[in-house]
Amino acid sequence: MSERTLAIIKPDAVRKNAIGDIIARYDKAGLKPVAIRMMQFSKATAEGFYAVHKARPFFDSLCTFMVSGPVVVLVLQGDNAIKKNRELMGATDPAKAEAGTIRKVHGANIEFNAVHGSDSPETAKFEIGYFFAEMDVVG
Repeated sequence: MSERTLAIIKPDAVRKNAIGDIIARYDKAGLKPVAIRMMQFSKATAEGFYAVHKARPFFDSLCTFMVSGPVVVLVLQGDNAIKKNRELMGATDPAKAEAGTIRKVHGANIEFNAVHGSDSPETAKFEIGYFFAEMDVVG
């Protein structure tokens, strides 16, 4: 079943010039970018996007990290896109991620873990709408 998911190439991976490698991994897995934008999060953007984590102890450091440099925000489309992207990313903690996953290759630790991906259809719908109008998404 074709579906859409949101992916973010985080500031640490952008700084490492890993954008091309990460997008190539999406492409090789059959996940087609149907919207893409490079942007700099404001504090308000980061806090709104991660509002679901507001009560968690890592919320402030996560928001600070996400405003520390440019990110690439993408909408990926393909069969089982959410599950496929979660598998490509690997575990949240790169030390626990399987060999060859994006986080194992490009992540440094649980906080600087290179990428974000939606975890459910409901989350994907919210996250895609947070960054893209329907007319911005092709396909």
